Amino acid sequence: MRALVIETSTPHASIALVDGDIISQRGFQSDRGHNAMLFRPLEELLSKVNALDLVLVGSGPGSYSGTRVGIAAAQGVAIAMDCPAVAVPSILAVPAADHGAPCLAIGDARRGSFWTAAIDGLAITREPGLCDAAGLLERLSASAENTAVFSFEDPARFPMPPEIKARVSMQFPDATRLWRAWLATGEATRHAWSAEIPQPLYLKPPHITKAKPKIPAS
Repeated sequence: MRALVIETSTPHASIALVDGDIISQRGFQSDRGHNAMLFRPLEELLSKVNALDLVLVGSGPGSYSGTRVGIAAAQGVAIAMDCPAVAVPSILAVPAADHGAPCLAIGDARRGSFWTAAIDGLAITREPGLCDAAGLLERLSASAENTAVFSFEDPARFPMPPEIKARVSMQFPDATRLWRAWLATGEATRHAWSAEIPQPLYLKPPHITKAKPKIPAS
């Protein structure tokens, strides 16, 4: 099995080439320039192979622009290599989820909204969903003490008491862990992921700007 894995849903992006048991990973960091930073490590890894069986890409939730760049690159490579491109949730690819440990992922959805998702056994047991600040605190308070809580963002940004905030660690997904999450996922889930066109894991419907009506020529 030869696979390319792309994870760009956070500023700490990475790409990995899987060739049997050998995994070669390249990392890079960029807040807004994934489209510029992605192609050098991508070219380097692709120069090592002339065929791929699979392309995996992280679907977030995370940076909307970063995730879209990764998905676009994954689809382009998959077309060129004549192989499937499959999106895998990035929240399964963090250190806290190693070995199937229970986790609670949280994030800032902006404009007073937050999101949470529950993970156990390297599977999403509660899909990412929106809540307000009170709902975020309620979900954190209700989580078991042995549940690791992580975010892709600085915990200082969340409106909660210091003793609750102390439970939150900032962690980032990477391409190698995304590959391991894929391998650890059940066949039915992998089949469902593979049947979908890769797209960002939206927390709410994407905003579409309607074109303004044309002004008649005078």
